[in-house]
Amino acid sequence: MSDITNSNTTNQSTVAAFAILEEMAARGEPSRVTDLAKALGMPRARVYRYLHTLVSLGYVRQDPATERYRLTLKLFHLGQAIADGTQLTSAARPVMAALRDRIGQTVTLSIPEETGMRVIDIVRVETPVQIVTRPGAILPLHTSAQGKVALAWGGPGYRAALETALAALAPGDRPDPDWLEDQIAHARQAGWAVAPEETLRGVNAVAAPIFDIEGRFTATITIVGSVQDIKPEPAEVFVDAATGAAREISAELGCMEYPL
Repeated sequence: MSDITNSNTTNQSTVAAFAILEEMAARGEPSRVTDLAKALGMPRARVYRYLHTLVSLGYVRQDPATERYRLTLKLFHLGQAIADGTQLTSAARPVMAALRDRIGQTVTLSIPEETGMRVIDIVRVETPVQIVTRPGAILPLHTSAQGKVALAWGGPGYRAALETALAALAPGDRPDPDWLEDQIAHARQAGWAVAPEETLRGVNAVAAPIFDIEGRFTATITIVGSVQDIKPEPAEVFVDAATGAAREISAELGCMEYPL
């Protein structure tokens, strides 16, 4: 992450506080002040001051034994209240729950952002393979079924974001460009994408695009499960379930003519 102390924003304190919260959420485990300061490119004393404020507000707690900091559920409940009030989540959640119950797999809802696809809702099912993705997680465009759908159905900004992300990777970590183009072309033609063991080891996903009242790509619905259940070439039942749910949610959002 770049050094946020160089931000041109008029309220750097707010930017820094949110950067700390986002870094802690991404880590998913109690964090030391030193680790947060290094990851954010901020002075340790500054991070400590912001953590002290966040503790006083109830968003962060410090373990007195380890002196590490972790997020509380206050931020989760705030985000949940916001999600509950959005048309997308309200329209999608009943469809997601019904889909989960019908196919016996975890279902997620994600929205596009500048750097990837953000998971905003999850309806889980208990399986031997734990799906560790959490609401709020950002999934890369090139290593997720959701990202491939965004590249296929989103605007040119997603391509620019992809190029930026790939340029930051070591050459050996970059996907084969021809392979990735084939994946995007398939998502565009078929209306769904997969990512076997690309986001999480042992896990595959089938994602399909959701469109709003103006026919714009606005989100993805994704079925997530073990590669033993969802093969790299997924069974028709999973493809039909994902694309059918995407159509249903799109209709709830006012999309009169699904693009596929």
